[in-house]
Amino acid sequence: MAHEPNGTSDVDDFLAAVDHPVRRRDALALAALMARVTGEQPRMWGPSIVGFGTHHYVYPSGREGDTPATAFSPRKAATTIYLADGTEAHAELLGVLGPHTLGKGCLYVRDLETVDPGVLEQILRRSYAAVTEGTFGG
Repeated sequence: MAHEPNGTSDVDDFLAAVDHPVRRRDALALAALMARVTGEQPRMWGPSIVGFGTHHYVYPSGREGDTPATAFSPRKAATTIYLADGTEAHAELLGVLGPHTLGKGCLYVRDLETVDPGVLEQILRRSYAAVTEGTFGG
């Protein structure tokens, strides 16, 4: 997911253009939740990822780049929530979140109304703190 933020794309226009009504509703809710959790304004990262904050990474190979500290993308099958610190760190909370599936660093939710909003907020807060610790004046 290493993309530069696309300052020319407007987040509001992107979210309004999401075709699927549940994905659009969930995208608007996630944008508000992530802005509250991170204190950051949303930015487009590429054509379809809404990101909050920045995380600079460096691999042992020397490769480095920037990625959003947390992000989401309303995809056709489900909304993808990107957890830059991976999903394993959140196993206990994920166990009580509600219906979802996982990828290595992705949480897939078909309908945000079926998951526990308090648990999702805890996951997002912990993930954001983990990847920004020491990088944002802390």
